[in-house]
Amino acid sequence: MKKIGILTGGGDAPGLNAVIRAAVLTARQQYGWEVVGIREGFDGLIGGKPTIELTESNVYDLLARGGTILGAANRGNPFARPIEQADGKVVYTDVSHEALDRMNDLGLDGLIVAGGDGTLSIGQRLVDLGAPIVGVPKTIDNDVAATDFTFGFNTAITTATEALEKLQTTAESHHRVMVLEVMGRDSGWIALFAGIAGGADAILIPEIPFSVHVICDKIAQIRANGRQHSLVVVAEGAKPVDGKQLYYNMGSREMDKRLGGIGYIVGNHLAECHDAEVRVTVLGHVQRGGQPTPRDRLLATGFGASAVHLIHEEKWGDMVALKGTEITTVSIKDAIAMKFVNPDSYWVTIARDLGIVFG
Repeated sequence: MKKIGILTGGGDAPGLNAVIRAAVLTARQQYGWEVVGIREGFDGLIGGKPTIELTESNVYDLLARGGTILGAANRGNPFARPIEQADGKVVYTDVSHEALDRMNDLGLDGLIVAGGDGTLSIGQRLVDLGAPIVGVPKTIDNDVAATDFTFGFNTAITTATEALEKLQTTAESHHRVMVLEVMGRDSGWIALFAGIAGGADAILIPEIPFSVHVICDKIAQIRANGRQHSLVVVAEGAKPVDGKQLYYNMGSREMDKRLGGIGYIVGNHLAECHDAEVRVTVLGHVQRGGQPTPRDRLLATGFGASAVHLIHEEKWGDMVALKGTEITTVSIKDAIAMKFVNPDSYWVTIARDLGIVFG
């Protein structure tokens, strides 16, 4: 009987528990395999944390639960493990051999790694060292290449769209300009899709540097036509044509930087160019939380089951992916190149046709 493991790395996303559930049910019922869960991503693998035995009885109710029962660590990297020296200085050490040793100690015949480009990149490097790993793409940002969509994305844009709908009614009541800042470090998929679905007048994304004057002109046009309220969606990684991305926390290390605050900068500029009240809402981690939508549950279930079949076929270094309406297989190497919004793409063009400006 084979024994396989599963870990969830990076930020949490709605649908991770559905992946775990589907993988366990498929492994046990179709192949009779034992399944263990690795706690807290690669940190748990190299840190020696106790594993969780996963069976039908303890995963049956995970389908609609948000987060991940295994925990996640978006700073764990066995190729750059922070080690504090006696003098307090932190150095980064390659301890990837510890990850391989731990997999051997656990007797794993295969490991499912669910994560975004960072987690999958680590998984690929371990595959290059001989580890039996397959991948499952996970990110609410939908920025993993080689797959049409990732689970968690639909839930995130649903949450953002609902927020826009709520902001629209209060904006209309008070004749305000409402600015909604959503997640999106380097890619603007959440802002783009939620902005279109929620009826935004302007959408600012990292891929298209913006000019505040364009947004001001758009709002002026709207007011001249008789509507006294406006909606603006801003991805956290959006930047002006003559500026850089804004961080509210620079941190001492690159990995500690935290994007945020661009919504308030845009809001202040709009308040200056219009005699109107401007309010800013930062949606933040609300986009990551809560139950996954039915669409994300379906996609996550398909991904989890298909990943087990990849292990059965010993397709190490491969990842499950969505192409059209079918779940297929791609190379992790092809997936870890990030997927950005093309400024000339179909949905950007449609948005422009509707009169939405991108700055």
